[in-house]
Amino acid sequence: MSELVQDFMTADPITIDAKAPISEAASKMREADVGSLIVMQGDEVSGVVTDRDITIRAVADGKDPNTFPVGEVSSKEVATVSPRDKVAMVIDLMEKIAVRRLPVVDNHKPVGIVSLGDLAVQKDPESTLAQISAAPPND
Repeated sequence: MSELVQDFMTADPITIDAKAPISEAASKMREADVGSLIVMQGDEVSGVVTDRDITIRAVADGKDPNTFPVGEVSSKEVATVSPRDKVAMVIDLMEKIAVRRLPVVDNHKPVGIVSLGDLAVQKDPESTLAQISAAPPND
């Protein structure tokens, strides 16, 4: 039996509009204790923004976090996967395009996000990545 993305993804992803300021993205990440959000342009997934994107592409360059838009620091040309895709295919895709997380989309709507950490926790729980991913957050 094939393992499917829907069995490994984090459901109910947090989204943010591409025009929202990066301060709003950072606040959402803190409140939800996550390191990434799915960026939306209208009803379409347009990218993923991570805490590192905000730090490296905006804060380090002196951008105003209250006015600088998330869409300017988020990934472009984002790949998405379906909840019914096979995990093996998703792992290959992540390796090919060198990403750690992918939005999971069904009928053009984000329904989850799958990360290397999610896959490691489920498939190889004794691995260092799995242990780090499953650990409680630092305060």
